[in-house]
Amino acid sequence: MLFPDDWTDYELVDSGDGMKLERFGLYYLARPDPRAIWSRRIHADVWGKASARYLRTSNTEGHWDIITPPPSNWNITYRDMTFRLETTAFKHLGIFPEQAVNWMWLQRMIAGRPLSVLNLFAYTGAATVAAAKAGARVTHLDSVKSTISRAQENAQLNQIPSDRIRWIEDDAMKFITREVKRGNVYDGIILDPPRFGRGSKGEVWKLLDDLPRLLMTSADLLYPHASFLLVNAYTADISALALGNLVTSALNHRGGTVTCGELCLKESGDAGRFLPSGILARWSR
Repeated sequence: MLFPDDWTDYELVDSGDGMKLERFGLYYLARPDPRAIWSRRIHADVWGKASARYLRTSNTEGHWDIITPPPSNWNITYRDMTFRLETTAFKHLGIFPEQAVNWMWLQRMIAGRPLSVLNLFAYTGAATVAAAKAGARVTHLDSVKSTISRAQENAQLNQIPSDRIRWIEDDAMKFITREVKRGNVYDGIILDPPRFGRGSKGEVWKLLDDLPRLLMTSADLLYPHASFLLVNAYTADISALALGNLVTSALNHRGGTVTCGELCLKESGDAGRFLPSGILARWSR
């Protein structure tokens, strides 16, 4: 079980009844979280002071009820990294705070070396920034043009040299299949696939159906002496153990070590509970 314990700009204040109350900088908001099936710990008056709430209208749709607008340039800082935040139609803000443990792991794996790193389903680029700041040259791939623009903004906020990141708008599976045919290889690969998604030309992605093939093909893109592979998942359909077994089956011919576990956020306070936030598997050597 992995959770970040050194955030200053972020706090999980409380969770329960299918919601979580969070602080981003000085801004408090309440968002749905289906894993929070327990009761809330903090009085309703505290929840009522949230400046914004995301309200579900169905299982897949909802909208923000913004009482006090966030700052016009709403940024959050973690260690030496800065990221732009924004309330989106899908309840997300452009960053997943639990991923801080992976950012630090990536930086330890890179450790100032000019490794070539492929970041698939790269979203707004937090892992790309972490890897680039550690010295890597990153190929950042996402299928959504507007999301890549947000990632480029984050790279600029962190003063990443323009030649450190290659930006690709494409379907992940199609891209890595072409990369294998081209004979390209990488020192490290990051995969952060959704449960369901569509590629840049409408390609359908289903995690349980497509992840095994994605991992097997990704393994072919690693140098013989590659350093790492990291995969995240945000679904209750598989366990961390199943994800670890899948990574092991894809890379068991390479040696190294596979670890797996659950990503969590810890509520503030001495009796803070852990909110499960995803699963991961890591291969390294």
